[in-house]
Amino acid sequence: MRFATYSVDGDTFYGAVKDDGMIALSPYFPEWPSLRDVIIADELGTLEDAASGRAVTHREFVYEMPMPNAVRILCVGVNFPDRNAEYKDGSAQPKYMSLFPRFASGFTGHDRPLIRPPENHTLDYEGEVVVVIGKAGRRIKPEDAYDHISALTLCNEGTIRDWVRHAKFNVTQGKNWDNSGAIGPWLVPFNDPAQLDDARIITRVNDEVRQDDTLSRMMFPIREEIAYISTFMTLQPGDMIVTGTPTGAGARFDPPRYLEPGDIVEVEVGGIGILRNGVADEQSA
Repeated sequence: MRFATYSVDGDTFYGAVKDDGMIALSPYFPEWPSLRDVIIADELGTLEDAASGRAVTHREFVYEMPMPNAVRILCVGVNFPDRNAEYKDGSAQPKYMSLFPRFASGFTGHDRPLIRPPENHTLDYEGEVVVVIGKAGRRIKPEDAYDHISALTLCNEGTIRDWVRHAKFNVTQGKNWDNSGAIGPWLVPFNDPAQLDDARIITRVNDEVRQDDTLSRMMFPIREEIAYISTFMTLQPGDMIVTGTPTGAGARFDPPRYLEPGDIVEVEVGGIGILRNGVADEQSA
């Protein structure tokens, strides 16, 4: 089953996604105002039971980021071997993974435009899988890491490339422009290691495949990401980890192929879905 956050005429709901619309569930669970609260309460199973047999309530709606009130979003950078080679610095696989924070304000929902700001037009795409933590833990062992995942979703980790070069040791300012990236379309409950171990991620721009790789080739697999991050911080239910993007981002073409208004970007992973976004300039969005 799939669970999404969406809006209708200014009102926000969460519910179950069906092929012909949404089943609103949030009105029945005021104790859980958002999907993040459902994750914290470990009650996705209750939502599944509640959706069973119910009719679609909304056929016209707008997708929101699945957890618009996400508090902690950590991103893993340069996590595929070909991606590491793109830097052309002769470095081998690093000993430790690269991490940086993103904030919910930097993301929009499925079928909504990524926003290119007037200050800089180097808006780039990065297709990634997102794991949502459902069970708290500190110093989690890799072999236990999957026990701490509640759900999966997708991310287009949109980046203003020139702004990641504004400082020597961080990329935060290039990674947090309002609505420059997207997360969604929905949350898929995690209940089988094969959902990650066998996953293939594909990113298309205007139907052209730009990124195509498997999560099994990650330099730092998701089990290790959870173990490493939980060494220095206690992971909490509702935390999101954006796990890394394959080679093929627009910045690595010669000349670079950055996103422009009118482009359509799709991130696809079997068993999770397709995250689709257009591109618009800020002043005309």
